[in-house]
Amino acid sequence: MSSRAEQESCSIFHPDGRMIMPRPPVLGLLSTLADETRGRILRVLEGHELTVNELCSVLHLPQSTVSRHLRLLSDGGWLQSRPEGTRRLYRVVAADLDRPARDLWLLTREHLAAANAEDERRLEDVLALRRRRSREFFACAGADWDRIRDDLFGRRLLSLGLVALAGEEWTVADLGCGTGTVAAAIAPYVGRVIAVDGSPEMLEAARARLATCSNVDLRRGDLESLPIDDRSVDAALLVLVLHHLPDPGRVLTEVGRILRPGAKLLVVDLLPHDRDDYRESMGHVWQGFSRDGLERWLVPAGLRPGAFRSLPADPEARGPELFVATAIAAAAPRPAEPGATGAQTEIEPSMTTHSRSRNAHR
Repeated sequence: MSSRAEQESCSIFHPDGRMIMPRPPVLGLLSTLADETRGRILRVLEGHELTVNELCSVLHLPQSTVSRHLRLLSDGGWLQSRPEGTRRLYRVVAADLDRPARDLWLLTREHLAAANAEDERRLEDVLALRRRRSREFFACAGADWDRIRDDLFGRRLLSLGLVALAGEEWTVADLGCGTGTVAAAIAPYVGRVIAVDGSPEMLEAARARLATCSNVDLRRGDLESLPIDDRSVDAALLVLVLHHLPDPGRVLTEVGRILRPGAKLLVVDLLPHDRDDYRESMGHVWQGFSRDGLERWLVPAGLRPGAFRSLPADPEARGPELFVATAIAAAAPRPAEPGATGAQTEIEPSMTTHSRSRNAHR
């Protein structure tokens, strides 16, 4: 039996004082959104998955305040969270909210945008820090990356991960190509490879490895703003790349833009693991991905999830287990993100030049 206090907390009194009416649930929802801090948290977490410390940096608030509001929002069903090593990541998925909460949030969130411009600026700083840590690692590891990768993941990675691809006339995008190992492996079997990476040190190593591959077009550019035309490739590869990216959702949206309708994305990456030290020592941003975690980025990007399978462990590898996943591009690709025009593109001079005229505007 509920106490009188519990009944009153969930009910309101009728004006004539003779009956108690249930409290409309919408009043509780309105109470949540009426708090400015909770509104700021929801807006930030709708687009990004962040830790408590990252939220403190974005909101410019102490951890105790942020943690208290996160607890209230989680208890109210507004947030989703998951553990990753010793930290916990929080996010908002509007599509997963109860219908009343979703409708109310969609109605109010745009009114919060102008008031929280500073949050957006600090959020970009947090994401930039993620990128910088990853780039610093690759700037130092370029010459040794092949040895590091083989030591962690074994030498069977490529043959196991690339079996999902075929097509002699295909144009394949190797995104985050690193030292060019994947591009070199797939180039003999396809018509053309566009290999993209943002690290000059990695591209220098790739240039040497791919010097004899006449069908490889090596380009420097950000994966969040790919230097590739819309709907121009038959397959895209992300091999051991996603866990280094601060915003996988934005990158996958770019993949959806460049893939032709019905074209395939192949992802090889880490399953969830508890190696916290990789964030500092290896430049990792994410501690692996589950099937559900990957699909929540694929679907909004216009990519239909396909297979998701763990790869047999290589007896020589000592790193986390890997998975291979596929996705198919929708018939109508999503529009590119604002600014995704390839402005930061650099086509490496030692690679093939037959396609430069098609991409001169980039």
